[in-house]
Amino acid sequence: MTEPARDPVPAAVLLEVEGEASNELAATVGRNLKRLRTRRGHSLERLAKLSGVSRAMLSQIETGKSAPTISLLWKVATALGVPFATLLNGQDTRGTTVLLKDRAKILTSSGGRFSSRALFPFSSERTVEFYELRLAPNHREDAEPHAPGTVENLVVTQGTVEVTAGREAPQVLGEGDAIAFDADVPHSYRNLRASEAVMYLVMTYVEAVSA
Repeated sequence: MTEPARDPVPAAVLLEVEGEASNELAATVGRNLKRLRTRRGHSLERLAKLSGVSRAMLSQIETGKSAPTISLLWKVATALGVPFATLLNGQDTRGTTVLLKDRAKILTSSGGRFSSRALFPFSSERTVEFYELRLAPNHREDAEPHAPGTVENLVVTQGTVEVTAGREAPQVLGEGDAIAFDADVPHSYRNLRASEAVMYLVMTYVEAVSA
């Protein structure tokens, strides 16, 4: 039986990771994705239908040949029913963990105009995640709906940002302003200034999901 033709994987959808951590992170994501997919009994075709991510891209991710954008990672995590960080988990750590800025694994999208730095170790199942987000001048970043019950609590520490969640009216936040909203709907962040905006985000899941 002839295998169906695979969709090409556009270079524009690849995840950018700063420093020498790119290969390591791609390999970690690939191992975790394959483990979670097979544990749930999904074929690549089945997961592709559930997530909206092509089979070709999922295969590339699993083999560590490429890593997805932040948006694609969210789609896959939601389809698998796991927190975002589960796909990035490395080895378990205990005790005190220091996350040095110059060794951070910074995930970017939109050609580097949006970046996310995890302020927690990718090491264990958790229901709360903490991130530093940066938006380029005048850039708007659209986010896919997260798992049902997910809540985002965000504070702006630099700049002015417009946050829109679902069909609710956009909210404009200045420095020091915070917002909490249901993130299981499409949402977006838009930088209203001609300088970089910085935000800190706490992501809370409704419950721990077994990996």
